[in-house]
Amino acid sequence: MRVFGLTGGIGCGKSTVAQVFARRGVAVIDADRVSRDVVAPGTEGLAEVVERFGREVLSPDGTLDRKRVGDMVFRDADLRRALEGIVIPRIAIESMTRFQALSEQGARWGLYEASLLVENGTHRSLAGLVVVTANPSVQRARVMTRDSVSARDAEARIAAQWPLVRKVSEARWVVDNSTDLARLYARGEELYATIVLAEGPPWEPGRWPAERWSAAGQKASGA
Repeated sequence: MRVFGLTGGIGCGKSTVAQVFARRGVAVIDADRVSRDVVAPGTEGLAEVVERFGREVLSPDGTLDRKRVGDMVFRDADLRRALEGIVIPRIAIESMTRFQALSEQGARWGLYEASLLVENGTHRSLAGLVVVTANPSVQRARVMTRDSVSARDAEARIAAQWPLVRKVSEARWVVDNSTDLARLYARGEELYATIVLAEGPPWEPGRWPAERWSAAGQKASGA
């Protein structure tokens, strides 16, 4: 199975591109979804996060308060590295396991959506990298709206990731999302067609699943 990477800056719209592929039946694994699973209640990942950050990062129901943790790590590079050291290895192992299962079911190629593909060097092992970009002012405005944060906090979240220009330098395909959703959907469809022409259908003949796959890498009946 060949796995293509999908990344981009916060607020640039990579998840929307992933949804375009998922609607076409492509198996998409979303590292953010996996990151939630590896720190779910009862996991070793959550226990280690609590040990490092304290029980105040837990919600009343025992789940990880991701907003609280996010506020902490976006302001402190050392804490961010500590969190990444806990979750990133677990995300990598779990994602590999899921792609292996997909391969056994007949998937010929799939998409791995993750924010830190270039930062952690994972993109080097993939069949190709898609980077979704946006004009900096557009990106900042989207983060402010989506996360209900100030311009300063939005800038801090953007600065916590590598500059887009560094990610673009590693890209095989670049999707600009500085305009509107209609254009982004159209570019996503164009990209899907380009990969299909090069790689063929995403599933082996006769093994295309009846279910479609959500952008989180989960079966989604009726999608």
